[in-house]
Formats: sequence, structure tokens, C-alpha cells
Amino acid sequence: MSDDLTPSERFQETGSTTTAFAAPPSPPVPPARRRGGGPGPLLAAVFGGLIGAAAVALVFVFVLGYPASSTVTPSTSTMASIVQTSTETTSGAGDQDANFAERVAAKLTPSVVNVAIEQTGVDRFTGKTITQAVGNGSGVIIRPDGYILTNNHVVEGADALVVTVGVEDLPAKVIGTDPSTDLAVIKVERTGLPAVQFGSSASLKVGEPVVAIGSPFGLEKTVTSGIISALGRSSVAQSASGITTYTSLIQTDAAINPGNSGGALADAEGRLIGINTLIQSTSGQSAGIGFAIPADFARGIAEELIATGRVSHPYMGVGTVTIDAVAAAQFNLPVSKGALIQSVSAGSPSEKAGLKQGDIIVKIAGKDVASVEDVFTVVRSHKVGQTVAVEIVRGTKHLTLQVTLGSDVATR
Repeated sequence: MSDDLTPSERFQETGSTTTAFAAPPSPPVPPARRRGGGPGPLLAAVFGGLIGAAAVALVFVFVLGYPASSTVTPSTSTMASIVQTSTETTSGAGDQDANFAERVAAKLTPSVVNVAIEQTGVDRFTGKTITQAVGNGSGVIIRPDGYILTNNHVVEGADALVVTVGVEDLPAKVIGTDPSTDLAVIKVERTGLPAVQFGSSASLKVGEPVVAIGSPFGLEKTVTSGIISALGRSSVAQSASGITTYTSLIQTDAAINPGNSGGALADAEGRLIGINTLIQSTSGQSAGIGFAIPADFARGIAEELIATGRVSHPYMGVGTVTIDAVAAAQFNLPVSKGALIQSVSAGSPSEKAGLKQGDIIVKIAGKDVASVEDVFTVVRSHKVGQTVAVEIVRGTKHLTLQVTLGSDVATR
């Protein structure tokens, strides 16, 4: 069963296929280079394009599925069936200004940092407690006083974090994490840092030139360029932390590899338009299909984390299960697809709106619902307090109920 409440709630992907996964963490680097290390072999498969972090990456790849043929590997690449809501293009960027990447790199590189993930263990030979780098990811300085935006899967499971700012290695502390959106804010004790300039991800167009900056495989300040290949990709994934919802992702063909997670995707003016997070690949390495969380959305999450240490998300308060053609025929249901409500939380927005156990959700806010993932994704694309029209089938009746989305903070 799946519900839209919080990541801690049960979530079963009935009849769904996972084709995306987080890029594997960055592989280990030579002993002499302490900063960009990567975790063991398993970790590398999950957050394949973005995170070089340790055990975090694995979760998405194996939980969501990773077909041997062709899979999506987010910067951390593990998206559950990506919803294609925009036109994709494969055209290159050869006709654009050859110097734009150079200009962007000069402007933005100082604002992108390497994040080394350290874990503590016991040396089996000496019995002493040791701390060592097990992986790396990337981050973006968003405030001069040391606040850095990155992916949750980069910092999750770390015993310590070391951020490289310029040529200086600084310890960092976690300010707040939001596993359900795969975002986190960390902080170093420094002022006067080169904060990134935010652009707007709302006005992006397919074909626009972009630049990705991060630390793939521990190689800090790596710059790659490409275009926006598509907009509006969405996905739901499940990890050890719960459910992660990726909505309105930016797709790019700029090379993204393990260790790029949490790094910057910039427009041709050097403004931050996305946080690199996922890749799609058959090998766990870049295949020219990467995904970034839109900067407008990421910025809002970061501001909430800095202000309160947590984030409020919209929720309906229902537990659902996917209905497909097979289930519909087996149980003689009136529809061939949708999300069957198995439970309604007491006092939730859904209960107040009149939704009942046994109702079948077929549309939310005018968007077709064919699975539990659709319920979660559509709800998360709205804001707390918004009212959405929920179309249901109840027996032989088709009804439309108005549900005012609540905040999930009290349910955690």
C-alpha cells in the first residue's frame, strides 16, 4: 500500500517499473588524495551520476529496479518510472557560442564545492577507531555565511563531512535534510564566501545551453556543457529514508557522473537553475541523460531547512494501491486504471473532503492518475493550503470532490 502522507508511511509500487536510478558514488581515489574518495562497489550503483557518497546511493537502484537493458541513473540515479511530460530533443549544442561554458565556469566554479563523506570504524588490525573518506559528492554555496545546498543522499549516513572551499578543507555540519525531496543544507563556519546567483527554472526552454559543475569521481571543479533536453520529468522512488518525490526535473545531456550529486546546473549566464541529482544509464556512468532538481523548488526547500530545520509538504491523507487492467478484470472494477483508496487517515484533508475507503481516484487537479506514484507526484507538485479537484469512481458513480491539502509536519 502507498500513501501520500510522509516518507515513513508504507509505499508499495504495485505494477510499476523502475527505470531510473541514482548515479553510483564516486569510486575511491588514490590514497595520496584524501578528498574525493568513493565508497565500496555497491554504493556506486545507486546515485550513479551525482553522489560519490557512501552507502546512500545503493538504495534507489535496487529498490526501484535497475533493468539490465537501459536504466535511469540520476546524479544519484534511481527514479521510479519517469513521467515524460515534455518533448525530448537530442540535438547538440555545436552551434552555440563556444565561449559560454568558459564564462560560466569562471563565474560559478568558486561557488561549487566538493563534499567528502567520512565514516568512523574500528581498524581490525590495531583495534583503534579510525575515520576515513568513503565517498564524495558536490554542493553549492547559497549564502556568504557558509550555507551550502546539496542532495540528501550525499550526506545521508555520513559520520562527518569535509567541504573543500577553494583550497581549504573545512568541517561541515548538517543544518537540515529532506529525504522526501532528496535535498539537504549543510554549513561551514566561514563568512564572505562566493554565494551562487540564482536564476529562474520556471522560464527554461528545451534546447537552452547549460553547464554542469561538480566533483565526478572526486575530480573537483569539473565542468561539462550541453543543453536542456527536456523539462517536466517526474518520478517517485523509495529508499531506506522513505519515499522520495522528484517533480518537474530538468533533463540535460551535459555529462553527469558519480560525485556530481548536489552540484550546480547553470544557464548560459552562470546562474543556478538546478541541483544535479540523477542520471539514466546502463552502466552507472554518464549516457548523456541527466536530471536536476529545479532551482526555484530547491531554493524554497533550502530556505525552510535553514529557518526551521525541517520542511512542510502537502498531503491528502490516503493510502492507495495501483489498479491496472489485470486487477480491474480480476475484481470486476468499473475502471481499468487508477488508485484504489485502502485507507483514509482520521482528521486528514481527504476525510474532511468526503473521500472513503474503496473509492478509486482517477484524476487529481485535472491530471490522470494511473498509479500510486501519480497520486504522490501530483499532490507534491502543489502547495499546502491549495484546493485540488479529486475525481473518483464510487461504485457506479463518478464524483468530483474538493480537497484542501494539509501539511504533513504533524504526521511525522
